[in-house]
Amino acid sequence: MTKPYAEVIGDPITQSKSPKIHNFWLAKLGIDAAYRACHVTPDQLPAYLGARREDLDWRGCNVTMPHKQAIMPLLDRIDPPADSIVAVNTVVRHGNDIAMTGTNTDAAGFLEPLAGDLAQTHYFRMARIIGTGGAARAIIAALAGHGFTLVVAGRDPAKARALLDELAPGGEHHTPPLAHFADPTDFAFDDREGCLDLVVNASSLGMAGQPPLPFDWSHAPPGSIAYDIVTAPLDTPFLHGARARGHRTIDGLSMLIGQAAVAFERFFGQPAPREYDAELRELLTT
Repeated sequence: MTKPYAEVIGDPITQSKSPKIHNFWLAKLGIDAAYRACHVTPDQLPAYLGARREDLDWRGCNVTMPHKQAIMPLLDRIDPPADSIVAVNTVVRHGNDIAMTGTNTDAAGFLEPLAGDLAQTHYFRMARIIGTGGAARAIIAALAGHGFTLVVAGRDPAKARALLDELAPGGEHHTPPLAHFADPTDFAFDDREGCLDLVVNASSLGMAGQPPLPFDWSHAPPGSIAYDIVTAPLDTPFLHGARARGHRTIDGLSMLIGQAAVAFERFFGQPAPREYDAELRELLTT
């Protein structure tokens, strides 16, 4: 007997924590469904979607690299905010309708732990964002929509500028080279009272097996919030350095769980049981 299921697709896919998250919630809610990982290479993507259209048990999928943009022309509809971010991380199908809809839950997941801060009024908001990949697209669009002046740094400043021109046009944003943040600075920051400052690692730098993130915390104003989307390791050197300077930190599980919760409700029709977040975090870190 078959049962409803959703999955996460990507290349590679073994590192994904999504199956643990969704199956944890399914068990807590007593929903007879499953969530799994499926390795899909770029050349397999059209055939994968074609097969899932005919599978009425399939409720949708999360989409990881390198498919977040490549999947878009293969879908029937692109919903906000994926249409403006120009990246899809969630595909859903409604009931027995074979039409596939792409959306993006990364932006909502990223903003979730900042909700209390964003509810306040600030004289000025600035975010220093490291990275120009798929996750950075959602983060740039999300923060631009909340009135942030953006400083986007990557290996290629021209790519950073193109992202800002596409996703946050009209603002006085900046694109320094990544190396700008590597060395200490004696810059004297002005009074930051009433301001909201973020420093976001939206890249894979600092992830296990990847080069370290070259960021010296003298570049962050007092009172900045450090946010790292890396989940392996969870407590990165970037976050260690932030805490040593007295900054508040947000780790990568915050965004991962937040975006998964939005997708879960779309797949299975019930809100994720967030009252178990502490237990879920323990599961994901052991």
